[in-house]
Amino acid sequence: MAVSTAGRLATVVERVLGASPPVGLRAWDGSTAGPQDGPVAVVRDRRALRRLLWNPDELGLARAYVAGELDVEGDLTEGLARFWALARRGAVGKPKPADLVAAFRAAVRLGVVGPRPAPPGEEARLSGRRHTRARDRSAIAHHYDLSNAFYQLVLDPSMAYSCAYFSSPDMTVAQAQHAKLDLVCRKLGLRPGMRLLDVGCGWGSMVVHAAKHFGVRATGVTISAQQKAFVESRIAAEGVADLVTVRLQDYREVSGEPFDAVSSIEMGEHVGEENYPEYARVLHRMLKPGGHLLLQQMSRGANAPGGGAFIESYVAPDMHMRPLSRTLAHLEGAGFEIRGVQALREHYVWTVRAWARTLEEHWDEAVRLVGEGQARVWRLYLAGGALTFEEGRMGVDQVLARRPEVLA
Repeated sequence: MAVSTAGRLATVVERVLGASPPVGLRAWDGSTAGPQDGPVAVVRDRRALRRLLWNPDELGLARAYVAGELDVEGDLTEGLARFWALARRGAVGKPKPADLVAAFRAAVRLGVVGPRPAPPGEEARLSGRRHTRARDRSAIAHHYDLSNAFYQLVLDPSMAYSCAYFSSPDMTVAQAQHAKLDLVCRKLGLRPGMRLLDVGCGWGSMVVHAAKHFGVRATGVTISAQQKAFVESRIAAEGVADLVTVRLQDYREVSGEPFDAVSSIEMGEHVGEENYPEYARVLHRMLKPGGHLLLQQMSRGANAPGGGAFIESYVAPDMHMRPLSRTLAHLEGAGFEIRGVQALREHYVWTVRAWARTLEEHWDEAVRLVGEGQARVWRLYLAGGALTFEEGRMGVDQVLARRPEVLA
């Protein structure tokens, strides 16, 4: 009995992964292999398998998915969970030479062997040494300058692109983001007339909220030109232009009179390990003695400091995360006194899933705004992100720190 195209595909995948495919398969000719009652990987083009031969890892799969050569029917998150379950059991490892030879022979029979395909255009292409000011601007632009309209489509009206705070899982993401911003402001002890600095201000959620609801004079800094333009338009529309200022400025360039309070919400992941001590010193220098810092930041295990090959290539180039303990050590090294830590890991699961639902509900509009490839990047990014936090492979915390008073 002749082996179907999908059967041959299953053989190649098993040889490369070192384990049976954890999902069903459907080939470009309609043939199937494996269970079809759950997530099914649909190989729409032979090029997908060629990518996997050249990159038998997460990056090869991601490139095929972004290019539309590989799709998933059914629950994408469940499909990813099944692959990661294999990895946790140690079933997926570096392919043995004999397995690669067997995979290559099967690939020849399938007619997929050929030159390495070019990466999809959505993949980041940065140059120069990591975390120079020029490269950081390029890395931030790759993700945050994608399209203000796209972020307005996916995020809640506050435009908060960070973990929300759900006092109840039944809250909407808009309610939870409002609660998160309130929580930050209360921890900082904000009162009318105080001056707040928000480092990495995004689309202005923190500075606008603090000005409108707590009466502070807020300054936000960002290195994204599109974000700065958006915030300037927003503060004018919301009537807080007299209270809010936004600067197009690298954190290393921030100077001037210290502020009463400082916040930095999910910006420290972009700083890099080698530059984090300077980042912490800037936050300390720009805070008055006796003032408080609220840092919200993602964390990751010591052996996987980045976001993974897909995240670093398509979403957040040069991202670096570390265990929470190491971040606290950096802050203490800069002179901060740690006053409290609140873990929000589960809250990010609810946040990301809300964004994913919004993306799916407005899929055609998302494709119109950023193209199908970029929309597929986001679909994969959100599905994988929610699962990563749910399984505890990443965390997120709010750290409250104080700059001690100068002793007489």
